[in-house]
Parts: sequence; structure tokens; C-alpha cells
Amino acid sequence: MTVTPSMLLRCAPRGRLRAALGLALGAALYLLAAAVSAAPGVAAPERVVAVGDVHGDHDALVRLLARAGLLDMGRRWVGGRTVLVQTGDYLDRGAQVREVLDLLMGLQSQAAAAGGQVVVLLGNHEAMNLVGELRDVAPEALAAFADEASTQRREDALKAYQRVMGRQVSVSRPALSPPTVLSPKDWLGAHPLGDVEYREALGPDGRYGKWLRERPAAAQIGDTLFVHGGIDPGFVKQSVEEVNGQVRDELQRVDRVRRVLVDRGRALPFSTLQELFDAARRELMIAEAVADGRADEYTGPSLGPGDLRLVQDFLRIGSWYLLNPNGPLWFRGYATWSSEEGATRMAAVLERHGVARVVVGHTMMTSLRVTPRFGGRVFLIDTGMLSSYYKGGRASALDIQGADVRVIYEEANAEGSSPAAAPKPS
Repeated sequence: MTVTPSMLLRCAPRGRLRAALGLALGAALYLLAAAVSAAPGVAAPERVVAVGDVHGDHDALVRLLARAGLLDMGRRWVGGRTVLVQTGDYLDRGAQVREVLDLLMGLQSQAAAAGGQVVVLLGNHEAMNLVGELRDVAPEALAAFADEASTQRREDALKAYQRVMGRQVSVSRPALSPPTVLSPKDWLGAHPLGDVEYREALGPDGRYGKWLRERPAAAQIGDTLFVHGGIDPGFVKQSVEEVNGQVRDELQRVDRVRRVLVDRGRALPFSTLQELFDAARRELMIAEAVADGRADEYTGPSLGPGDLRLVQDFLRIGSWYLLNPNGPLWFRGYATWSSEEGATRMAAVLERHGVARVVVGHTMMTSLRVTPRFGGRVFLIDTGMLSSYYKGGRASALDIQGADVRVIYEEANAEGSSPAAAPKPS
């Protein structure tokens, strides 16, 4: 059976994790018992504020950052030398994706001018968008990219799609079955107004695409490691810099494959991940037929050696960090490990990276509260900010000042930001 990107992504949970994890949480705010010195060679700012999954909820994010003392009424940075870390998943599901992107991009320069910093990480949803998988993008988010020329632009895109798929059909033979071609009605339904513009904006030459491709997958700040999903010590052996380098390299490889297939007339700049994957697989089959002396069955030259290796590599994208469930963008072990597993495995992660704790988003607990585990070595900070999607969700932030770790909730009556007792065993 051929494993496709859609099959791989279908295995990824689409909602919050609801497994019973045996957490006996008496409070939602926690204070670490003792100070831990900063990692050698890594600057330790006086204050770090970490925010988990935003999912296009610009308004809740603004309210939360204002409550944390980082924004004024004009949505300008007033956090001084504070470091703000967003741990990924600001795209998808919500309607205000464009506003979230503009806010985060603007705050980066504002914070830097004040001596602070805004660190924005990649999450699994950013990775999906950048490789062409837009299954979770809200129609309202796409509509924000539409303009007066979108209707004509979409019609032109449909014609381009029909031409490309016509070429795919023309090289079909008994050993190479025809591709699935959407009817005009189905294609238009799958590409609402703004879809083509959104994909272009997130492309390698797009305003948001360029910025997103520069985002790291993980960051070490002081004695804390931030990553969207988590570091599985049994799978990820690299340093933070090497993890970021691999994710960046994988994105570049996807972009190169797309360029190769577009240049050959087999794909389009706005082709979906599945369409790109199918086109790459067909090119590989054609190359194999040519190598077997069956070149007369097909039209056009086959791929050159370099491009052939690129396509072969791309067909293994399910094992890359961008999509792998054990990779740093997708890993959920910190939420599912038992206390015994976590104590041993987290010790390896902390020692490997020289940190006191790891802060992650990605996986919500049933409490919809920021949840420490393994004696405060891990903080799970995704609390379902997009409350219109996650019933009972709330905006929250983790406030780290030395050994003092507090939680800030958007609502004034949600335990505020006062410290509480050390975490109970989980």
C-alpha cells in the first residue's frame, strides 16, 4: 500500500487530547521550588513570556499580551527588555490569521528597538501550510487575502490546473494509471476566493512565506527550551541549532521539488501537497520506465540525476521532521508519558540541552489549563486560545522570571497570575 501525505496527516489528532492521564492538579498556577542557573553561554533575560497555540485568534492574543503588560492600548510593544516566545500554531482554524501574522511580524521590530525580543517558532500547522496542506485553513482566513481580481485569478488558476492535469493524463499508460482530475465545480469548491492568493503569500517569494521560512523550530532562552511539540530523546539526537537547520533544509527541499515539477509542467505554484506528491511519484515511475528501456511509452525527457534524487527524497516526506509524528513539531509524548517514563526521559532531554525545563504547545490537557509535568521539567501551555473552536478554551501565557514561573490567563477571574504550590506528581 502506498502511503500518501493525506494518510499521514489523517493520523494526526485534530482536536485536543482527551485521554485520561491521571493528573491530580490542585491548582493551575505553579512555582518551581528552587532556582536553577542559566545554561552556559546562553543569555538569561530577566523575564520571558511564552504563549502557546493562537490558531488565528488575533483579538484574544492582543488581550492576553496587554494583560501580560507587553502591549498598550494601541497594540504597540511596551514590554521593554522582555522576551516573548510564541511556540507555534498561529495559523489555521481561526479567521484572523492574517492579523496574527501582521501583529507578530510588527512586534518583532518594535521589541528589538526597546531591547526586548519576539521569538516566533514553527508549529506543525505552519509546516502543513508551507508544504501546501491547507486542510485546516478557515474560509474566512482565505477571504482576507481576496481582492477585486480574485474571481478572474481563480478562473485562470482553474485553466492552468486543467492544462497541467491534461499533461499528466497524456503520459498515462497501463503501468501508469491516470491521475484523479477534479471537475471544475469540485476544483472551485476546493479553492474558494483568496485560496490562490493565500498560497502565493505563503510561498517562498511571498511576504509571509519568506518570514515563516526564517522561523526556528526550537529556541533555547536562558535555562528554558521552547519547542512546539517536544523533543523525543529516542528520536531527536541533534542540538537545537541542528534541529532548526534540518527543518529549514526540509522546507527548502519541498520548494525545490515544487520548482522542478512546475518547470516540467507537472505541477503549479499553488498545487496542494497531495497533488505535488502524486506528480512526483508519476515522474519517478516515468524515470524508472525510461531506465528499463520503455521510453517510447512516454512523452518528454525524464528527470536528470540530480532532480531524480530530489524527487525520490521528497517521496519520503512522511519521515521528515515536517510531518513525522515523532518529530519536534508533532511529538505528544510529554502529555502521554507516565510519571516514571517522564522522569527518566526528561532527564535525558534536559541534560542533552543543558536546560532546567522545556515549554511546549501543541497538546491540550482536559483541564484546559497550563499544565506542569515531571516536577516542573515540562510545561504544556496550549490551553485552546481559540475558544470558538475549543469549547472552554482560554488564552494563557507562561511568565518566567528566574526560578519564578507563573501563569497568566486572559480572564481576571481565572486565577490571575499569582504563584501557587509546587506541582503535584502527575
